[in-house]
Amino acid sequence: MPAQIISGKEVSAQVRERLKKDVEQLKLKNPNFRPGLVVLQVGDRDDSNLYISMKLKAAAEIGINAMHLRLPATATEEEILHSITEVNKNSSVHGLIVQLPLDSVHEIDTEKVTNSVAPEKDVDGLTSINAGKLSRGDLGNCLIPCTPNGCMELIKQTGVSVAGKRAVVIGRSKIVGAPMHDLLLWNHATVTTCHSKTVDLAAEVGRADILVVGIGKAEMVKGEWIKKGAVVIDCGINHVIDETKSSGKRVVGDVHFQSAKEQAGFITPVPGGVGPMTVAMLMANTVLSAKRFLESHQAGKWNISYTRLNLRKPVPSDIVISRSCAAKSIDSLAREVGLFSDEVELYGKTKAKVQLTIIKRLQSLPDGKYVVVTGITPTPLGEGKSTTTIGLAQAMGAHMKLNVFACVRQPSQGPTFGIKGGAAGGGYSQVIPMEEFNLHLTGDIHAITAANNLVAAAVDARIFHEATQSDKALYNRLVPLSGGERTFSPIQINRLKKLGIQKTEPSALTEEEINRFARLDIDPSSVTWQRVLDTNDRFLRKITIGQSPTEKGYTREAQFDITVASEIMAVLALTSSLEDMRQRLAKMVVATSRRGDPITTEDLGVSGALTVLMKDAIKPNLMQTLEGTPVFVHAGPFANIAHGNSSILADKIALKLVGPEGFVVTEAGFGADIGMEKFFNIKCRYSGLRPHVVVLVATIRALKMHGGGPTVNELLKGCNNMRKQIENAKHFGVPVVVAVNAFKTDTEAELDLVCTLAKSAGAFDAVRCSHWAEGGAGAVALGEAVQKASSAPSNFKFLYDLDLPIADKIRIIAQKIYGADDIELLPEAQHKVALYTKQGFANLPVCMAKTHLSLSHEAEKKGVPKGFILPIRDIRASVGAGFLFPLVGTMPTIPGLPTRPCFYDIDLDPETEQVNGLF
Repeated sequence: MPAQIISGKEVSAQVRERLKKDVEQLKLKNPNFRPGLVVLQVGDRDDSNLYISMKLKAAAEIGINAMHLRLPATATEEEILHSITEVNKNSSVHGLIVQLPLDSVHEIDTEKVTNSVAPEKDVDGLTSINAGKLSRGDLGNCLIPCTPNGCMELIKQTGVSVAGKRAVVIGRSKIVGAPMHDLLLWNHATVTTCHSKTVDLAAEVGRADILVVGIGKAEMVKGEWIKKGAVVIDCGINHVIDETKSSGKRVVGDVHFQSAKEQAGFITPVPGGVGPMTVAMLMANTVLSAKRFLESHQAGKWNISYTRLNLRKPVPSDIVISRSCAAKSIDSLAREVGLFSDEVELYGKTKAKVQLTIIKRLQSLPDGKYVVVTGITPTPLGEGKSTTTIGLAQAMGAHMKLNVFACVRQPSQGPTFGIKGGAAGGGYSQVIPMEEFNLHLTGDIHAITAANNLVAAAVDARIFHEATQSDKALYNRLVPLSGGERTFSPIQINRLKKLGIQKTEPSALTEEEINRFARLDIDPSSVTWQRVLDTNDRFLRKITIGQSPTEKGYTREAQFDITVASEIMAVLALTSSLEDMRQRLAKMVVATSRRGDPITTEDLGVSGALTVLMKDAIKPNLMQTLEGTPVFVHAGPFANIAHGNSSILADKIALKLVGPEGFVVTEAGFGADIGMEKFFNIKCRYSGLRPHVVVLVATIRALKMHGGGPTVNELLKGCNNMRKQIENAKHFGVPVVVAVNAFKTDTEAELDLVCTLAKSAGAFDAVRCSHWAEGGAGAVALGEAVQKASSAPSNFKFLYDLDLPIADKIRIIAQKIYGADDIELLPEAQHKVALYTKQGFANLPVCMAKTHLSLSHEAEKKGVPKGFILPIRDIRASVGAGFLFPLVGTMPTIPGLPTRPCFYDIDLDPETEQVNGLF
């Protein structure tokens, strides 16, 4: 009875259909995921092009995202290896095929090239690592070469069990023979490999229950050699002369098919046997690689190592502690928390930026729990919000073994060299290395300085040029001749649309349209955009610009702000994407025209350039705590004038990375009446995020200061401030946990009293903490309280409706949060209410610019002031950032240096390049 024909076409079709269903299931579970395949070709051989087109077609049918990467025949080995390295790093690619032969005019080491493919992406199964794993039977942790894998699939189709059978493989190539031997062996066959030196090949073949032939010799194996009923798999592809064919030749295998089919039980034809299976198994390996990738990169499935602290008493300085701890390499930490290598840009060994592409990858996944750390009204003695934020993260991560991210602001250079010092936390609860954290980091603040000052230069240059040129001259310079033609830039087209001019041809504008287009007609007295510098410099608070004779007498009063007070910093903190940032930067209002219209950076034509300057700053910065838990350091808006919170982007990415059972701990600047109120009413409005817990930080010594003295009676009185801030948090419907940051001067009775009073005031819980001296271990009780509170019922709500009039929104904040009886709008503030309402900005949230040292507008009034009217001196607009900021009293927007600044102690060791004198 003739052998049954094993059709590779039919089996490969079944395999492809199965793979198609597998890919559909992957997409159901991971909507943004798709297996990726790259076929790398060198040169332009016709046969290679044919094979590649078959692979790309098969991939498309299955749902694999396949790409053909073609390098020219002039490509050098170095260029080929570079291309492979780039694909290896690409997390969206799970399979890489190097199409052989490499058709290059240069000498190429093929072995070196194939071995440069990442083993986990080596869907051809040709790397030495995959070959080694196969040879030792590690089948579940390697990718098997496609032709042998396809042969095994064909054998399975016969229903013949491999285990215990005698198998013969003819040929020992790395692509077919050698891996086929290993595959049969580890499927429990007794295997003999034959080759050109084998004695009495016919006798060896005659003993085979399973025969796999891949010797490359046409019809070498005869039918009479074959054992009756054997399974015969023919891998040969040979061309023989056949004058009956139009081509003059035909394709045959290594087995004489006509005679063999009379002996064998099962046999593969040539063509139509093994050939179709090779492509199918390439696809199978790609899908398998993609599945393994997903399994090893599940969001929230961290494999993180923690750093053990070596606690010393007395507690050394922050810098000594920071240097005593060996930080993990930042790329290792990135991998531990589920970031892909191509999502991370390394800035040295201890800091990195995270690409925003991660947002799309993780967008369908659930968020973790969201915790905001705030405090009582600050005092000069300090409360330790940053230290508590880091200590809590260390406790929940290193000690409670929860996935946790801390998200903190980047400090300004001004306080670092001025009087306040750094903001990396303190004691044994710090972000490290603290020198990197407190100094340049990755240059974000420098980018903001550059972008801000470009706008300032553009404003004054435009005023000057409009004042010194006719309409025609101004227009011709704004739309210059290039190649004999004038064309509008895209930003200029946007301005025309804003003006209602539906023309794109510069010569088509009328004189009246030219005037409207070319003249912004800025009122110099209305310019609100200031220059910035990230240094404390009191002498820049009021300056005169335009003193040079070249400015032709066009001088005006101006000022500098510190960089973190720039609206661009506020934009960075509140943006949600690169596109959103571009739109926000374009909407920033810098002045008002003499007609009363707001002038934006888009009108100035500078918004695109701003986006270019900020393209890297928008990416969050990854660092770590002393105990090896991850930290995002991103954005640092002024907490008095802006909202004083780190970026929405950092929080959103962290919430996805920690997974649904993890925690993100973010910090709000100053007391709960400022930072927390703005966190809820501004940041949460724009982010759409809803916090689970508020952590309110308090200290015994600060509460005593609010009470007016050092005794228990003053402590009781000072606790009214804590009670009011608990009440403020509860206005938003979120559970409050009070963290009493303990010092060695505190008594047990005092600590117990504050915890008892906090709970009686409505706190979910109140616990003492000692994380400054003990690291995460000293905040475990706080971590446990936060974890419990995160599961408590909450009813989050905003304090006010955006549609309310501006004055009503200010009044609600003043009365409910500060405890004022009412507000008083002074004349300039009344004028701005009318102006912003007319300009369409009345529906923006309100960001109060008020002293942080009191609930009232008078810094010296501690505790809970009563019976005061809150004066609103002025109101300004940060339209791009998305808020109005009423000015309560006066406050400097650029600090000054004290008599003895911190920089007296800061120096560099020229031998070790170590920074000395930092805190």
